[in-house]
Amino acid sequence: MHPSPHPFTANTIARYCLLTLALVPFALFTPACKVGPNFKNPDVSLQANWRQHQPSGKSTAASSPEVAWWKTFNDPTLDKLIAKAYADNLSLQAAGTRILQARAALNQSIGKLFPQDQALAGGVDYFHIKNPSGTIDGLPLREFLPGLGSDFASANYLFSASWEIDFWGKYRRGIESSQASFYSSIAAYDDSLVTLLADVANAYINIRTLEQRLAVNRENVASQEETLNIAEVRFEAGETSDLDVEQAKTNLAETQSAVPGLKSSLRQAKNGLAILLGLTPDEIDPYLGDSRGIPRPPSTLATGIPHDLLRRRPDVREAGLNAAAQSANIGVAKANLYPSFSLKGAFGFSSSDIGNSSLDNVFNWNNRIARANASFLFPIFNYGRLVNEVRIQDAAFQGAVLDYQNTVLTAQQEVENGLTSFRFGKETATLLSNATESSNKSTELAVVQYKAGAASYTTVLTAQQAALRIDDNLANAQGNTALAAVAVYRALGGGWQIREGQPVLSESVRKQMAERTNWGDLLEPENEIPKEKPKKNRNDEESAQS
Repeated sequence: MHPSPHPFTANTIARYCLLTLALVPFALFTPACKVGPNFKNPDVSLQANWRQHQPSGKSTAASSPEVAWWKTFNDPTLDKLIAKAYADNLSLQAAGTRILQARAALNQSIGKLFPQDQALAGGVDYFHIKNPSGTIDGLPLREFLPGLGSDFASANYLFSASWEIDFWGKYRRGIESSQASFYSSIAAYDDSLVTLLADVANAYINIRTLEQRLAVNRENVASQEETLNIAEVRFEAGETSDLDVEQAKTNLAETQSAVPGLKSSLRQAKNGLAILLGLTPDEIDPYLGDSRGIPRPPSTLATGIPHDLLRRRPDVREAGLNAAAQSANIGVAKANLYPSFSLKGAFGFSSSDIGNSSLDNVFNWNNRIARANASFLFPIFNYGRLVNEVRIQDAAFQGAVLDYQNTVLTAQQEVENGLTSFRFGKETATLLSNATESSNKSTELAVVQYKAGAASYTTVLTAQQAALRIDDNLANAQGNTALAAVAVYRALGGGWQIREGQPVLSESVRKQMAERTNWGDLLEPENEIPKEKPKKNRNDEESAQS
């Protein structure tokens, strides 16, 4: 009597399956460890208070900085431009799509905790045996397969899955990295929004400053044309030489020559603002309306304290989250140094048309087959390569930490620079305003004396040139003071809070993406950005002080 050619019956295979499945609870609850460092916010250097502040020397550092800071300029046109840019700026919309991209990558990382490979396969194989009456190892083929003929076919349909157990935290560290990258993309969006708001304000202030300088030029041209007429009348009357006339013409032409350059700069500033608002250059003028002059910043700026930068400035949060993501990548690389454990299994049906069997009965429960096994992989010969991968990730993490620390230092520098420019800009504007009054009176007196023949034209020329220079410098100083205020607000990281509760993508963009790809509920405005951010990855004051 020959031994059974099928020592593994269906019941035996089932027992092996149950034994393998018994490892699942062990795999789920045993791997509590995660190799690699746990991220902590890096130490940063922060000053206690701002060195430069108000012209009076009094600081409002304890006050919270303005969120909608552009409203402190009390300019309705600026408010409308900000709203338009927030709604339609294309670069900001692109930053919003990167949030969705990072969210999808996070979901992808979470999916790796579940069986990583699944397959459903099936097929029919045809066989031809030249001598079905032959033997295998001395045993007749028909002993193995009763009813075997020269031609037969078999059908197999199997579902298989394999699952690498996250014993060392490789996939969980990957989730940590993806989660930090997701929140980093939100911070990057906020940083883009802060930059956009400041760029719109800067462009608008530059436009109003150039318009003011053109107005100053027109006033001086009118004054110099009047002086030229006086010189011509006096020359015709024989009271002076033609030198006065030629000097007056030269002075007038020189003043007029500045107009083309100012108009060119004004047109370019408007074109730049149009792009920020998502408009073509020929559409911008109606949005500007009539000028109300150069926007005036508030007399004092609420700045808070330097520690506020850690939570207010999006680029600081982004740098910290990038470091967190890179820290988790060290754990991913280290996990590859250790053995990996995998569970594999398959279940399906198999049948043939040998003897009384039929392919039509392939899904008969008696034709079921099952397979289960566990595997152990230890990358001994790849150890050197994997160690160097850990070193690569560690070096990248250290670089991210240094970038974060440098970002914090740079943020403080930008605030201090802005406060310095604002303080001394106001002082400059005040002095020039006083000088303007004096120069205007000096010009009027010089013209009156020239008419009466009590002064030479050189006196008039000097007074007019000084008046033009001072008036133009005053317009520049007023514009620079407003720009300095914007620089302070930008350095403080204000403005991004206006997106809270608002979608990061416009309705038209969401519609295009939904028509092209199944995004599930990720495109719903309430799902784009979580309401709460994970505390362990936040650069708040407590973590910075610890």
